[in-house]
Amino acid sequence: MSPKNSTIAPLIDRLKTIEIVALGRSLDALGVRLVPADDAAAACRVSLPFACKSLWPEIINALSDEAAAAGFAAMTFEMSTDIPAFGVQRNLKRLPGINNIVAVSSGKGGVGKSSVAVNLALAWQAEGARVGILDADIYGPSVPRMLGLPDEPPESIDEKQFRPVEAFGLQAMSIGLLLADNAPAVWRGPMATSALNQLLRQTAWHELDVLIIDLPPGTGDIQLSLAQTAPVAGAIVVTTPQDVALSDARKGLEMFRKVAVPILGVVENMSLYRCPECGHESSLFGQGGGQKLADEAQIRLLGELPLDPAIGRDLDQGRPTLAHAADSALALPFRQIAISAGLALAEGRRDYSMKFPEIVVEDT
Repeated sequence: MSPKNSTIAPLIDRLKTIEIVALGRSLDALGVRLVPADDAAAACRVSLPFACKSLWPEIINALSDEAAAAGFAAMTFEMSTDIPAFGVQRNLKRLPGINNIVAVSSGKGGVGKSSVAVNLALAWQAEGARVGILDADIYGPSVPRMLGLPDEPPESIDEKQFRPVEAFGLQAMSIGLLLADNAPAVWRGPMATSALNQLLRQTAWHELDVLIIDLPPGTGDIQLSLAQTAPVAGAIVVTTPQDVALSDARKGLEMFRKVAVPILGVVENMSLYRCPECGHESSLFGQGGGQKLADEAQIRLLGELPLDPAIGRDLDQGRPTLAHAADSALALPFRQIAISAGLALAEGRRDYSMKFPEIVVEDT
């Protein structure tokens, strides 16, 4: 260790103990790495294992204040995002080009899961992650429409792999790109799960920190196949505040737990409607359902999203809100959810290799 590094080492140990208010934890507890830059005592590299670019100014200010108090007033900080591959289910190998797979699920349809998945993928990207999205809703793919993807099949590489389609910086793939316009996928369960596995494994994903998989609603063949065969680092469950949606969301949570997939948290969609004319706010589907579910399951409420017609209009036009207004007030809750989910992913470093319970399929 050089003399300069010896001088700065105690300061770096001190900086690691700083608690960042917006994150509610110390940098050390979050696995953030701080190292001297190029043997210079006046510079420090800060590597974060989760994406949170919007919080970088706050982190830099906290570090600068602490460094100044220790006599290093001129110290600078170089921020970077370095998201590693986190733990997955037992005996499953990570797929080439993908560090982490995050499943976005819902117990029932109609809760805006795909809308959340698309905007969440873009929010994660805006915060500094390299992101892809796989539309796994074999029977009702909507991601191509929401991302404004061309109505043409993806390019084949050596007749063995598909090249992912790019949209707003995201790598994307969907069965909707392979079907003729308006053609339904009239397939039985095994065919649907086989199609999903092909899309997942035969797409040439490239250096992704996170691949978001937009699952179909429910807990059927496709969800079980993914949970049993794909290396999933975490799952997010989308619900609305109303009791009927919460009841089905609980089933989704239980499914992921039975296959040892870490649950990153719950997203409550359509929490509040604000009248654009008078500003009056109404809870059309009830209040506090997402928080109640999170408390019951002892997981995070990642965030609450408004019921805003602008979000739907943007998706109908193939221009998601986060793609053209990433710094807007409407985009803010999506970015906060992306940060919270990234934190949950970074903190969920438990080893699940020894717990892989059987799934019990019950007739209804």
